[in-house]
Amino acid sequence: MPKRILVAYASRTGSTIGVAQAIAAVLTESGVQADVVPMPDVKDLSLYDAVIAGSPIQAGAWLPEAMEFIRDHRTSLNQKPFAAFLTCMTLAMGKGKYRDHVSGWLEPVRSMVKTRSEGLFAGALDIGKIPSLGDRLKFKISVLLGIWGEGDQRDWDAIRSWARELPKSLS
Repeated sequence: MPKRILVAYASRTGSTIGVAQAIAAVLTESGVQADVVPMPDVKDLSLYDAVIAGSPIQAGAWLPEAMEFIRDHRTSLNQKPFAAFLTCMTLAMGKGKYRDHVSGWLEPVRSMVKTRSEGLFAGALDIGKIPSLGDRLKFKISVLLGIWGEGDQRDWDAIRSWARELPKSLS
């Protein structure tokens, strides 16, 4: 079992930070030292036995800084056990109907780094935190049409369950 794990994240509105913190809390409970660090702040992976990286999905892709993290640390990540997760409001639609489709959005990550485990989680939608006026309008219309609801759609039980399996997956 890894003794020290990095939980690196990218986030725009804070939803993914919460998921990263919940994962780290479960790892800590299992006796693993887990450091939660924003991806742009990660400089050295040599301190860690394993890495977990997560990003929200925007326009069908991880955030640019998340992909930059993977590209910049690709060599090191391929020498360590690695897991990836994403948060995406599409997962709040259709009772899991779009899970396979959303999973495909991790393909650019998979093409650079072998994942031992992947977590796919619905996010939280706070329209007031969306920086772009155009995106705020699109999400507002989607909420009015009933495509998804505003608010926290994260399934904390599923997140914690996935996190409990990570020490075994990353061994």
